[in-house]
Amino acid sequence: MRRALPWLLYVSLALSSRAAPAPLTANDLGLMLRAGYSNRAVLEELAKRHFADVLDPGKEAMLTRAGANPDVILALKSGTYTLSAQETNAAKEKLAAEAARRAQQAEEARKFDTLYQDQLARERASIRPALSTTNTILSLVKGDLVYWRNGSLSRFDDEQLEKKTLIALYFSAHWCGPCRKFTPQLVDYYNRVAPQHPEFEIIFISLDKSQFAYETYMRETSMPWPAIDYTKLAGKGAIRKYGGDGIPCLVLLDTSGKVISDSFAGKEYLGPAKVLADLDAIFAGRAPANIAASR
Repeated sequence: MRRALPWLLYVSLALSSRAAPAPLTANDLGLMLRAGYSNRAVLEELAKRHFADVLDPGKEAMLTRAGANPDVILALKSGTYTLSAQETNAAKEKLAAEAARRAQQAEEARKFDTLYQDQLARERASIRPALSTTNTILSLVKGDLVYWRNGSLSRFDDEQLEKKTLIALYFSAHWCGPCRKFTPQLVDYYNRVAPQHPEFEIIFISLDKSQFAYETYMRETSMPWPAIDYTKLAGKGAIRKYGGDGIPCLVLLDTSGKVISDSFAGKEYLGPAKVLADLDAIFAGRAPANIAASR
């Protein structure tokens, strides 16, 4: 199983990094493109946040490999979105200060990591006897699942999970742009395959900042799968440990809790589409190309 930061500290890092969007660098644009942003969306972000970098040949080649089209490259070369020298220096100072702050927070997280791993070991030890006679995943969420129906949240029938042999945990949030881009695709996929594969289910694990955002996200995307009750998320460390270092993150498990496919390979982000491809292979009677390694 992967190593994890203490949950509250992880959330603090995630939220603080989004408090005041900084001007974009070439690396930022590359990450956006690889995460699924369209070239149009990249240009819209550039219009709002501007470009605080120099597009040398190496960075241009990197962006092209990441999926940047000629319009994006031309916009960067033309200087349309480039900050002035004074603004660029100020942005670099701000980024450097932010990097130093994150490094300090990461160091604090590492100090707590040993204690947190001990806590996880105790949690696993405490639930192991019960898991020998029951569905592992069901035992971790029993009584705490809800779903969106007819304009409100309703209690989800836990017994429906008893016959599931493939359960995907979906870590996502309304504030996350790439999540809102991917979730409709996941809804379409689920609505297409779930009726044909009753052994398959998805459970939403929210990283939203409020009950309102949580419910808004479920309503706006018409999530057809169950979710852990927002008020119960704080006590779900045994489920949250499956989440990676970023979202959207989809993790496919068997009922024993073994990871079959993952959006992450170690620290490398492969994306949730990789898990859907592995699911398609499983449904077609083939083994996934790469079985998920523990992390």
